[in-house]
Amino acid sequence: MFTLEVEKGLELALVEPKFAPLYLKVVTKQREYLSEWLAWPAHAENEEFFLNFIKRSLHDYADGKSLVCAIFFQDELVGNISFNRIDHELSKVEIGYWLRDDYQGKGIISKSVSKLINFAFSELSMQKIQIATAVGNQPSRSVCIRMGFSLEGIITRAENLNGNVVDHAIYGLSRAEWTKIYPSE
Repeated sequence: MFTLEVEKGLELALVEPKFAPLYLKVVTKQREYLSEWLAWPAHAENEEFFLNFIKRSLHDYADGKSLVCAIFFQDELVGNISFNRIDHELSKVEIGYWLRDDYQGKGIISKSVSKLINFAFSELSMQKIQIATAVGNQPSRSVCIRMGFSLEGIITRAENLNGNVVDHAIYGLSRAEWTKIYPSE
């Protein structure tokens, strides 16, 4: 199984079927919170939903199209982070993530994003990383800025979030920018 240790007590693990009940438990408790910025929690009613998600994710991973990882903090599933899309032709990945509200403010997402940035540039030889987030999702936008991403533009009417149409802020980080920020990586 693919895992990345971010630091002691914080690990990213490639999704696997045994995680389905863990995801369901988190989403059942966090549905309202997660639905503010994600469209899918309203439809995540049973383990089968997550088993299908995991099966698709593993298929795409095998095809080199994505990498979807559960975030474990002190052995508890607290969120998800992924290369939603790996574009080998353009040497570009798109990162997405979510985290339980009771684990916000601990640096979990920033540290996990940093780990995936390093992995994308060092292990996958990518040239660019992109993150799209709803314009109003200030915590996610703050992560992008903290990690050295630049705002590249706003896509209007980009997503329907449970009846609320939102614009997306598109952030990018190139390999050249990353090496300036983190020259020893």
